[in-house]
Amino acid sequence: MNIIVNAAEGFMGLFDAGALTFVNWVSTIVPKVLLLLVFMNALIALIGQERINKFAKICSGNVIMAYGVLPFLSAFMLGNPMALSMGKFLPERMKPSYYASSTYHCHTNSGMFPHINVGEIFIYLGIADGITTLGLSTTPLAIRYLLVGLVMNFFAGWITDFTTTFVMKQQKIELKNTLS
Repeated sequence: MNIIVNAAEGFMGLFDAGALTFVNWVSTIVPKVLLLLVFMNALIALIGQERINKFAKICSGNVIMAYGVLPFLSAFMLGNPMALSMGKFLPERMKPSYYASSTYHCHTNSGMFPHINVGEIFIYLGIADGITTLGLSTTPLAIRYLLVGLVMNFFAGWITDFTTTFVMKQQKIELKNTLS
């Protein structure tokens, strides 16, 4: 009989632990994410959609801007999956590379900016749990994750650019260099 009671208590203990985690998130991370989303939408409204669109077109003239700056800003301001939509302002040949870079930005930036990819924050918090268990701050981890991401996400876009060019030549595909 004790085995059944212990199993039932253990099973309910899982839900108790889940409830405590949920209450903690509702009182800490959820309001932060909500306020960051409100801030980003207000910032986009203040800057203006036209200016944001114009900036994206300017970024297409330089690989650092197209695969470094634009994906970072898109992830920061629009979040996942809307950050991917900024690729529509780039020439066709740059779209796969932009997608590669911006997709990664939606992951590596979420430690510092949880509003970017709310689903990803659970993975980050799982990693950060070990650090908080030691009584340490998670901010250095988030900053390192972000900095490594900035470099590696750019390279993901740039390398995809090379492979796209290679495949286009191999398949004898010619795309206009103009913006779509």
